Amino acid sequence: MLVSPLPATGSAAVPTAISPPAPAAWAAGQALTALYRAHYRALVRMAVLLVGDTATGEEVVQDSFLAVSAAWARLRGGDKALAYLRQSVVNRARSVLRRRQVADRYPAPPDPDAPSAELGAIARLERSAVVAALRLLPPRQREVLVLRYYLDLPEAQIAAVLGISRGSVKAHTARAMAAMRSALAAEV
Repeated sequence: MLVSPLPATGSAAVPTAISPPAPAAWAAGQALTALYRAHYRALVRMAVLLVGDTATGEEVVQDSFLAVSAAWARLRGGDKALAYLRQSVVNRARSVLRRRQVADRYPAPPDPDAPSAELGAIARLERSAVVAALRLLPPRQREVLVLRYYLDLPEAQIAAVLGISRGSVKAHTARAMAAMRSALAAEV
């Protein structure tokens, strides 16, 4: 028997007993665990079919199990709990779909500082031209340029990574840049 350290009201302190959780609460937890083990996967499959993606389907099912746990005292029997759980999954999936419809109807306003679509398209074209020209380079020149301009490594580190001298790094960089200039000029 556990004793409460708090004194009772009045002048004399009388210890009060704190009882452990009732066996009914343990039975509810065990029943929920059994429901989870037996029906979780099927409920997730159902939710995924309703909402269209696995992550949201799993969230719907987890929220439904929490709802069943909260409503356990009102449910009488495992059959009613399973029916409640299935209905909860359907209702929560409907809620997700309604929220998506509202979000689609009222999209967020564009960021005023965001670049225009035209600038993004031009940047993609330029980037694809640079990548295509980079692919035409010999492997060592391509490696030097990627290490220099993508990873922003200094010449000494590039030389260490590739196992060549700093002079070779400079020579490969110069040749690669000349080849890139001519390849990009030919595309324009």
